[in-house]
Amino acid sequence: MKRVVLGLLLLSVGACGSSTPNPVVVIETSMGTIKAELYQDKAPITVKNFLRYVDDKHYDGTIFHRVMPNFMIQGGGFEPGALATNDEKQTRAGIKNEADNGLSNERGTLAMARTGEPHSATAQFFINVKDNHRLDRGQNDKHGYAVFGRVIEGMSVVDEIRNVKTHSVPFKVGGRVEEHEAVPVEDVLIKSIRRAETKQ
Repeated sequence: MKRVVLGLLLLSVGACGSSTPNPVVVIETSMGTIKAELYQDKAPITVKNFLRYVDDKHYDGTIFHRVMPNFMIQGGGFEPGALATNDEKQTRAGIKNEADNGLSNERGTLAMARTGEPHSATAQFFINVKDNHRLDRGQNDKHGYAVFGRVIEGMSVVDEIRNVKTHSVPFKVGGRVEEHEAVPVEDVLIKSIRRAETKQ
C-alpha cells in the first residue's frame, strides 16, 4: 500500500513539474514597454483568442483610445484617426465570457472589453489602473468582465499613459452625432504586441 501511495505522489509531483508555463507578451507602446503574463490556465478561451490577434499582428499600429486615470486604459480596436469616423478594425466573432474564472479586476490586470452583450468580446482589451472589483462577475454587472492576464513589468508605463491629457472626439451615426470620450489628445500608439521569447 505504501508503495502505491508513494507512486501516486511521485506521479503528482512529476505532473506539476511538467506543467506548461503561462505565456507572456510584450506590448511595445509609444510611451514604453509593458510585459504581461496571460493566465491560460484560468482563461483558456480568452487567452487563445488574444494570442490569435497577437499572432495576426492585429494590434500593430492601434492606439489606446480610451484613457481614464482612475479607472483603466483601453485599446486594440482603432488606428490613429479612425475614431472620427468610428471605423473600428475588423475582428472575428465574439467569445465566451470567462469572468467566472475567479480572477478579479485588480490594479494591473488585463481584461476584455465588450458591449452590453456578455459574450461580445473580440480584440479590445483594457488594463485596470486601480482595483475595479465592481467589474467582477456578480457585482454591478452580473456577467462581469473577464480578466485574463496581469502586467508583470512596465506598470510605470501604464501609469504614464493613464495621466495623459484627453478630450472627446465626435463622430456621426446616421443622422446624429455621438462622442468617443477620454481620448488621448496625442495618440498613444501600440506599436506591436508579440509573444515573449522563451528561454531554452
